[in-house]
Formats: sequence, C-alpha cells, structure tokens
Amino acid sequence: MEPLHLHYDVNGNDFTCAGEASGKIKRTLKSLGFSPAIIRNVAIAVYEAEINMVIHAGGGVIDCTIQPDQILVVLKDTGPGIPDIEQAMQEGWSTAPENIRQLGFGAGMGLPNIKKYSDDLKIDSTVGVGTTITITVRNHP
Repeated sequence: MEPLHLHYDVNGNDFTCAGEASGKIKRTLKSLGFSPAIIRNVAIAVYEAEINMVIHAGGGVIDCTIQPDQILVVLKDTGPGIPDIEQAMQEGWSTAPENIRQLGFGAGMGLPNIKKYSDDLKIDSTVGVGTTITITVRNHP
C-alpha cells in the first residue's frame, strides 16, 4: 500500500463541524481494514486535538499520512500557542473559558488523552505564533 495522504481544514469556534476530520479519518482507517484498537486510538487522539484547535486556536489544518505500519497526523494552527506545555499536559488543567465548559468541553483532558492514545506525541508551540502537534499511532502486528 502506498502512503495515503489526507488533508482537512478545521474551522475555529464552529462546534457544529468539530470532529468532522477525525470522523473522516476513522472511516478511512475502517475501510482500509485497520484493527478496531488502532482505529479507536487514532480517532480519540485526533478528535481531542481537533477540539483543542476549535476551542483555543481558531482552527487550523490537519494532515494525515496512513501507511501500513503507522498513522501520522500533524495538526497545525496559528493560535495563541501554549505557554507551558508541561502544565498543559496535567490532567484537569484547562484554559477553556466558561462558555466552552458549559458546552461540555474544556475539562483539561485533551492533551493527556492524546498522549494516552498515541504511541508518540510531539508538541511544538510558540506563544503568539501557534502550535504544531504530531501524533503517531503504530500499527502493531
């Protein structure tokens, strides 16, 4: 199988479309015959990152490369950036405003869940410039 490249634009502050890209990636993995466990891990990790883009960054882009041995997803935004990545990785820590929390988001589990459901997680963030999150899920034999 040749690598399959997928690209999605994520609209910021639009919760009606939030999760569309992760859903499309999930359906693509299913159609390609990946295991339910791999599909679940990718779908959860990408959904969490996609929701963070909507809540905190005003949207961004998602690029996904699917290969037989791994799924690589890169999410880029030009939002405010993450001032303290270590703090942001703490379960329950959130900068989501109250109106977002009232929608059921912003519990501070996004980044911890991305880490939990991926094999590799890299976060590059510069305050005032934006954030790039790289998620790798390996297709274990």
